[in-house]
Amino acid sequence: MSLDEMKKRVRQHIDLSWNKGRLALAEQLHSADFLYKSSFMGRALDSHGFTRMVQEIRSAMPELEVVLEECIAEGNKVVTWSTLIGTIEKPALGYPPSDKVLSISAMAFWTLTPAGDIREICTMFDMESFRSQLGLQTQPFAEKALP
Repeated sequence: MSLDEMKKRVRQHIDLSWNKGRLALAEQLHSADFLYKSSFMGRALDSHGFTRMVQEIRSAMPELEVVLEECIAEGNKVVTWSTLIGTIEKPALGYPPSDKVLSISAMAFWTLTPAGDIREICTMFDMESFRSQLGLQTQPFAEKALP
């Protein structure tokens, strides 16, 4: 699979899962040993766990849109920088509803198989900005890192 085809596969996955909620189609792009890891989840999720998580988030944020800002590929990896935009209309993943339109930056590292199936997604969200936008308490990194 060429680098351009890999980037196209990742864009397709983002569009199917996050933007359109076509999760059965998105799952068809996963390898049998698919894993999703994230800065806001306490454990890795398999394909079905990923689907349930996206359903929960899309249910809480029905107007959610993921804008792909950058997509770079090398070897069997694709790196994306995205912005998630939407309003939390009902509680999700422990966060309260809000009438604010939120903008959350995310970086993801995607690993694909030689056949082009998505084997792993490792995502890091800017959780401090997210919490700040919700009016929740944040803690500067230096305070967390220092005793």
